[in-house]
Amino acid sequence: MDFQGFRTVVIGAGIGGLAVARALALRGAQVTVLEQATGIREVGAGLQVSPNGLAVLRGLGLKSAIEATGAVRATAVSLHNFCGAPVVRLDLARHAPGQGYYFCHRADLIAVLAEGARRAGARLRLLHKVDRVLPGEVPEVVTCNGARVRADLVIGADGLHSRLRPALNGEARPGFTRQVAWRAVVPQEGMAEPEVRLFMGPGRHVVTYPLRDGRLRNIVAVEEQRQWTGEGWSQRGEPRALSQAFAGFGPEVRGLLDRVTEVHRWGLFRHPVARNWTGPGTALLGDAAHPTLPFMAQGANLALEDAWVLAAALAHAPDVGTGLSDYATARRDRAVRVVDAASRNAWKYHLSFPPLRAAGQAAMRLGGRLAPAAMVRQFDWIYAHDVTGGAVLDQSAPQPALPDEG
Repeated sequence: MDFQGFRTVVIGAGIGGLAVARALALRGAQVTVLEQATGIREVGAGLQVSPNGLAVLRGLGLKSAIEATGAVRATAVSLHNFCGAPVVRLDLARHAPGQGYYFCHRADLIAVLAEGARRAGARLRLLHKVDRVLPGEVPEVVTCNGARVRADLVIGADGLHSRLRPALNGEARPGFTRQVAWRAVVPQEGMAEPEVRLFMGPGRHVVTYPLRDGRLRNIVAVEEQRQWTGEGWSQRGEPRALSQAFAGFGPEVRGLLDRVTEVHRWGLFRHPVARNWTGPGTALLGDAAHPTLPFMAQGANLALEDAWVLAAALAHAPDVGTGLSDYATARRDRAVRVVDAASRNAWKYHLSFPPLRAAGQAAMRLGGRLAPAAMVRQFDWIYAHDVTGGAVLDQSAPQPALPDEG
């Protein structure tokens, strides 16, 4: 498909939206990103860029830019019981040496992707909150201030509360998982091992890892809770309540949580993967298509994969309709499988019945001794999956980054 003069509107300047903007702009499309915020930024938090996501960043020509932000390359995943005693250590450096796992500050990844989109020629328009999308041969976006924007393709990369998803699928009814997550970032004290440290306790667990060359420490703490209202990442929590919720954990976790001065909470809801990913002149990607729980650290990585596959499917198709169909076919089954794996993963960390918890951790410990490589490579179907096939987009004609527009 020829992208010259092909008008694309991307709704949402998050990870998936900015990645697809760069992927399409590098191929010659005229890309406009609509973002409701006043600036392209993210609240402070960490995320894990696993090898499948890193492959897309490499293909977009942004791998070195991510590394330059101080992203930490992981060497291991270390699992402990809630008292702090080690259960099993998964040695990534030894058993998956060719795969790159990085700990990245979300704000840094957003900044790199935004700069990459601008330099590829995409235009980022701020303060454009979308009211609705009208699919069609020439789809139309209607903003809350009444402006109408037409394009050859509209991409909904606008997350959990997507304005495009209901137009293609109707309203969804997410179900509360009875789990609530806390997230915080604190300064790192002392030397930081480049590894994930996960502490498993009755009805709750804590995950922590270093950010920005080990200067910061990311914390995600999950606890079971019967009721929750509202869904989102921006609800502030009380540091004292966080410490109290995990008071039964060992000194390493308690010492870390006692240093938290600012924390956010969000309820974890299970959403169905969208039945329809595409419509006339429209496509969903990222959380708008397949919201996932954080227990496989795949939200950002799946969005990166979507972005690459959508742009590639359009590039290799004779027309837009065929490209959109190929994209949905290529992505839906994989997204369903990853989302299901994430939904199943939390219970392993939350076993409350002491004999069952002891047996489960003993099995992990034994597996780590007898088959350490198999323990590391059990999720290769996620992490070793490379949607780029090793390809790198042509960036031989870079241009100055375009300024954001109001």
